[in-house]
Amino acid sequence: MTTATAATTAAATTAAAAADRTGARTPEAVGTIENARERIDALDDRIIGLVQERMAVSAVIQEARITSGGRRVNLSREMEILGHYSDALGKPGTALAMTLLELCRGRV
Repeated sequence: MTTATAATTAAATTAAAAADRTGARTPEAVGTIENARERIDALDDRIIGLVQERMAVSAVIQEARITSGGRRVNLSREMEILGHYSDALGKPGTALAMTLLELCRGRV
């Protein structure tokens, strides 16, 4: 196999792997998808950090509530949060809010 043939074969293999990874059919689409996925990964890292921060703030609230003789959970506040997420994101927003509330309960 010549060097040119080997290079062409390697390029085709790389292109096929990129297409398999992204589902794209053109090099331009592969590039677009890979760049967008990098942005999504960065956004996911930020979202995870914000959720962790929310969990910490929630723990402070719960501790203050319990220390003052109150309950760990304030159901009327949770309903406000569910409504806020539902208004902003629809039905999936409610599921997201439920997940956040679950993550933030009982961390005291």
